[in-house]
Amino acid sequence: MTSQNDEALERTLGQLVADATQDISSIVRSEIALAKAEMKADAQKAGVGAGMFAAAGTLAFLALILLLIAAAYGLVAAGLAPWLAFLIVAIVLLVIGVILVLTGKRSIASVKGKPERAIKSTQETIAAVKPSSSSHAPS
Repeated sequence: MTSQNDEALERTLGQLVADATQDISSIVRSEIALAKAEMKADAQKAGVGAGMFAAAGTLAFLALILLLIAAAYGLVAAGLAPWLAFLIVAIVLLVIGVILVLTGKRSIASVKGKPERAIKSTQETIAAVKPSSSSHAPS
């Protein structure tokens, strides 16, 4: 009769170990999924910022072309109206370019670079699973 109780106890302990292993595996998978989701959001923000820098570069290039044309008209015609119009357009394009650069910089600066929620959650899980040193302290 004692050997039957031992077998039942061993099977129960084995099931507990299997359940604990499965639970830990599930926690690890969910932490990895959370980290992936956070990194994807940061990568999207970085992509938007990089796109704004590319747009700003294009507008700055167009502004340079217009500034050069305006300077040429100014030298050739020595009159105010034709080149002044080109100059105003170029300045407007430069202002838009500056706005895009600042917006892109702000977007890239907001990228955290690490999955903070996943790290915090993992630390909390470790703290919950890890035996507390105060519970083992002598009284």
